[in-house]
Amino acid sequence: MTPLDWVLVIAVIVLAASVIAGLVLGARALRQMQSERHDAHERQELEVGAAQAKIADANAKAASVRAETAAAKAEAGAARAEARRVLEAAHSEADTILEHAHRQAEADAEQLRTAARRSGEREVALLNATVKEQAAEVERRAARIDERERLHGEEVERLVERERRLAALESDLNTREATLTKREVEIARVEETKRRELERIAALTADTARAELIESIEGQAKREAAILIRDIETEAKNTADTRARHIVVDAIQRIASEQTAESVVSVLHLPSDEMKGRIIGREGRNIRAFESTTGVNLIIDDTPEAVLLSCFDPVRREVGRLTLEKLVLDGRIHPHRIEEVFDSAKNEVEVLCDRAAEEALVDVGITNIHPELVKLLGRLRYRTSYGQNVLKHLVETAHIAGIMAAELGLDVPTMKRAAFLHDIGKALTHEVEGSHALIGADLARKYGEHEDVVHAIEAHHNEVPPQTIEAVLTQAADACSGGRPGARRESLEAYVKRLERIEEIAGGKVGVEKVFAMQAGREIRVMVRPDDIDDIGAAVLARDVAKQIEEELTYPGQIRVTVVRESRVTELAR
Repeated sequence: MTPLDWVLVIAVIVLAASVIAGLVLGARALRQMQSERHDAHERQELEVGAAQAKIADANAKAASVRAETAAAKAEAGAARAEARRVLEAAHSEADTILEHAHRQAEADAEQLRTAARRSGEREVALLNATVKEQAAEVERRAARIDERERLHGEEVERLVERERRLAALESDLNTREATLTKREVEIARVEETKRRELERIAALTADTARAELIESIEGQAKREAAILIRDIETEAKNTADTRARHIVVDAIQRIASEQTAESVVSVLHLPSDEMKGRIIGREGRNIRAFESTTGVNLIIDDTPEAVLLSCFDPVRREVGRLTLEKLVLDGRIHPHRIEEVFDSAKNEVEVLCDRAAEEALVDVGITNIHPELVKLLGRLRYRTSYGQNVLKHLVETAHIAGIMAAELGLDVPTMKRAAFLHDIGKALTHEVEGSHALIGADLARKYGEHEDVVHAIEAHHNEVPPQTIEAVLTQAADACSGGRPGARRESLEAYVKRLERIEEIAGGKVGVEKVFAMQAGREIRVMVRPDDIDDIGAAVLARDVAKQIEEELTYPGQIRVTVVRESRVTELAR
């Protein structure tokens, strides 16, 4: 059945239900009236049988009942008329609904046909496009297959041609080999003849001539060796002053003399100048107790709201600074309180050192290390070398060495371990005599480190000649970390003098017009007069300046010398 038929059936069912509902209501009203009339008759019979005296009342009630019966009949008639009217209205409404349903069904059918037609057109277009794409893909694949077949054919032709050439070359090589064999035999025969003729002419055998030649070469080698020894001695004398300066600077750094006051002095700021009197105490008892307990010199001068703490041991100086800081914050300063705060500050600094060592080990990725070495590494948190923090220097050196070891295909953990422990001896340089490299090697050997690690530590400053690749890479990583720009501090006076000397060396050459030291002295820009120096002369000038700088100056890293020769021609257009 079509949707229109279903709509008509539903409308008829609704109308039939409305008519049936009206009939049911009318029948119910009739049954009610009949039931009431039957009840009235029964009451009349009962009343007649029960009391004859109330006949008048019964007649009146009978008349009332008849009136009600007439009214019920009238209501039933009205209900039937209403039912007929409702049925006629239902028929009329059903016709209207059916007509509307027909029109709506036709409109829906038209929309469905239109939508179906559009959908079919889209599907046809999509199918056409798909067919076209598949056809194009088939054509492309066919073209690729043809191209591959062509390339394969060309490759086969090349291989055939190559095999032909190889066969020709092999034949040619066989011919040449036979020819060379014949020539070698002929050359050997000629050389033997020549040797015999030379022996006859020189009246010497080959052994005698060889002995004389060896004696001559030995004398020449001795002479050259003597010249080389003299040059080495001269160079050693020329570089003795530079080496001595390095040794002195290293010694000053380790013993903390006044020349490196910025490395051995800590400044503590006070809330007010009156705190200085409380720190000194009555007759100086507080300051004496502080210095005797902590081992740190306390300098109180005219500097407003600040005192200086001086000590060669950086860990002890930090303990003293922390002790004085806590005393100033607490306000109670007396000898007994100084001892209590000193113990607390000492424990706190030890905890900070252990934590710093553990963080450094985690950063480098080293495990399974002796606890005593961990404590010594923690002390390096407060140790500096030319202003560079030693613990951070160890971490940086380990990373650099690990990268180089990875690039060279070496054992990265061993390389990082050797580089990380190479300056461990600096934690005891104030307590043990000797070079920090040898001290560190003894410590590493004592606490069970591998012999390759121990050798890298003792050889990183050439106290022991390096024998392993780990030792050489440790030296290279140490130089990279310490010599990089900004790693270490030098005095302003030495820095300015070096820049001035660099400009003087370049400016003293013939033909130089201007000299500029750029990039903190790492590059020199030399402007020359183009009429006095040509291109070849500019190259020679750059080499001479670089060589003189290498001979006369000491500097970190390298210095680039750039010679600029510029020609300008000017004409006026009138």
